[in-house]
Amino acid sequence: MTLTALRDDALLCAPDHTELRLSLPWIRSLPLSSLIDPTVTIDGLEHPAEIALGDRRVAPADLIAEDAWWFVQDRVVLHVPDAVAPGTHEIAVSFGLEIPYLPGGPDSPLRLPFRFARELSNQMPQQREARDVGVTA
Repeated sequence: MTLTALRDDALLCAPDHTELRLSLPWIRSLPLSSLIDPTVTIDGLEHPAEIALGDRRVAPADLIAEDAWWFVQDRVVLHVPDAVAPGTHEIAVSFGLEIPYLPGGPDSPLRLPFRFARELSNQMPQQREARDVGVTA
C-alpha cells in the first residue's frame, strides 16, 4: 500500500506563484533531507520548484544542509514561480525518498522512487488542512 502525496488540498494558487503541498507517503517521519529531486508537472509542462520553508526558498539539492523534519502529519511545500489559472489542473509530482534507517546496499540507505498524478482544483492559501514543514506557528 502506498500513501498518497497529493491530497485534495495540495494545489494552492497565489497571484505570482503556485504551491504544491506534498504529504509524506511513508509510515514514519523522515528528515527533510530525505526528499530527493522533486519534479512538478502541471498540465503536461514541467516546472522548476523550490522547497518553501516559511519565508525561505531552498533548492532541492540544498536540503542536505537542513535539519528540519518531515513529520507524517505535515506537508512539504513545493514553490513553483509560475502561477496557474484558477480551475482544475492535471498535476504530477515525482521524487525520491531516502530512508536513512534501511539499507539499500552495502554502503547506502534505501532510496525509493515515487510518482503521483491526479486532477486537482487550486485552493486559496487560507484553506490549508495541515501544517507546512518549516513553519513554526
